[in-house]
Amino acid sequence: MGETEVIIPIFFLTFATPYIKTTMNFKKISLLVVILIIVDQILKFWVKTHMQLEESIMVIPDWFQLRFVENKGAAFGMHIATSGSFDWGKLLLVVIRLVLVVGIGWVIHHLVRRRQATPKGVIVALAVILAGAIGNIIDSAFYGLIFSESTPMAVAHLGDGYGGFMMGKVVDMFYFPLFTIHDMPGWLGWLSGPDGVFTFFAPVFNVADSYISVAVVYLAIFQWKYFK
Repeated sequence: MGETEVIIPIFFLTFATPYIKTTMNFKKISLLVVILIIVDQILKFWVKTHMQLEESIMVIPDWFQLRFVENKGAAFGMHIATSGSFDWGKLLLVVIRLVLVVGIGWVIHHLVRRRQATPKGVIVALAVILAGAIGNIIDSAFYGLIFSESTPMAVAHLGDGYGGFMMGKVVDMFYFPLFTIHDMPGWLGWLSGPDGVFTFFAPVFNVADSYISVAVVYLAIFQWKYFK
């Protein structure tokens, strides 16, 4: 993940949450989740309908690109490979996401009821994780139904769906190739790609992935005492 994508959200979670009103209620948490999901989906819709697959837009040379890729799996392009015509790995990941959403929703409900006993930062971070999980579920659930297939030669449009319910591909666009190493030592060859080049940071990810990653880092660094 790029430094900017980490620093800004962590700064918000660390310094903004103390100024949120003491009373945390479901209306405020729900509003936060909805806003975060809308931001995630707006960018995905724009990329899907304005960029060809594998197209890149250089934002900061040699550091930050908008690069349109799609994946069938989890965050940062990871996927559970399965044999056969039906993608059972993708279905399993969708089920895991749904269980995660239900579980986090229940935890937030429980913590909000405790009010003063729970740090506001914990509740906000869990809401951010919830928004990220829902954001990627929306891609999987509906993009195959409402969008045409994206290709390196054509931009997708609404209609003429390319897949069934829960079989859509997740849209990714943030790419931070911070540096590359062309001559990796032999004992580190497993880190290199097929061309023998190591790129940091190679995975392409989206806003929803950022939500989840940043919130988990925030909880691990700033709220570990609460969970302990």
